[in-house]
Amino acid sequence: MLRLIPGDPARLLLGEFASPEEFARIREKLGLDASYPYQYSLYIRNLLQGDMGISIRTNAPVSQEVFVRFLATVELSMAAMMISSFIGILAGVISSVRKYSVLDYFSMVMALGGISMPIFWLGLMLMYLFSVKLGILPIMGRLTMGMDYQPITGLVILDSLFRGDFQLLLNSLWHLVLPAFTLATIPMAIIARMTRSSMLEVMSKDYIRTARAKGLGHRAVILKHALKNAFLPIITVIGLNFGLLLGGAVLTETIFSWPGLGRYVVDSLLARDYPSVQGCILFFAVIMVLVNLAVDILYFYLDPRLSVDAKG
Repeated sequence: MLRLIPGDPARLLLGEFASPEEFARIREKLGLDASYPYQYSLYIRNLLQGDMGISIRTNAPVSQEVFVRFLATVELSMAAMMISSFIGILAGVISSVRKYSVLDYFSMVMALGGISMPIFWLGLMLMYLFSVKLGILPIMGRLTMGMDYQPITGLVILDSLFRGDFQLLLNSLWHLVLPAFTLATIPMAIIARMTRSSMLEVMSKDYIRTARAKGLGHRAVILKHALKNAFLPIITVIGLNFGLLLGGAVLTETIFSWPGLGRYVVDSLLARDYPSVQGCILFFAVIMVLVNLAVDILYFYLDPRLSVDAKG
């Protein structure tokens, strides 16, 4: 379907004034002169041999570029999910415990706002407030330009800890704040709503009333009994949202010039870089399958009844 997008990679590479002979030569070199079924069969054959192709734009192996960009996306996605999970679960628990109170209404209104708010608008507003007006947070990028960084794992925060370079650590965390919070808003709202509904359902169960009747404290009932048993649907939401974020946070990475998969896909689409886009889409699909598998395995760990049912 990418081939149906207007624009030719060879034309974009050569420019408007290239000769027809040069244009035809580049198309033949890139394999664009062949039929679509043949191009597809050739891609599948190479893919089965572990070759995701060569980027038209950079002339580098797609697998190598995807891996490097993926590490940047992992760092951003993990920070966003930590923020969204902590605030979302906390807000959901408070809303369920203080049902129909001012806190409940406030947190649910904020959750509705988080789901409804366009990420590109929120990102620009945060950038304008904290970077342009207040000047306390960097406006874009993963590190300050000119910062000495020699990658070990490709994860800047982890590498700075390995090296004991706290200046690099603070710089990377400072650059992470705005994009991570922007990316966390929608998952945070979804997790808060799911936590509230799941907690309300669990707190109406007989074993919660039994725990209260046995004289357990309010905090113990909420944390050890209600939240633990309400956690399965919350884990599902966290896992699915984490998979989506790992698939490339296109808008957030584009706004904040974060060198992750989302921005890489946008740049590749604009350049009609077919192998790069195909490699990213395939990688996104694999990531979603693996995340769903991890969530299913985690179910059996959190709820032993599932393993008993499976054996039965």
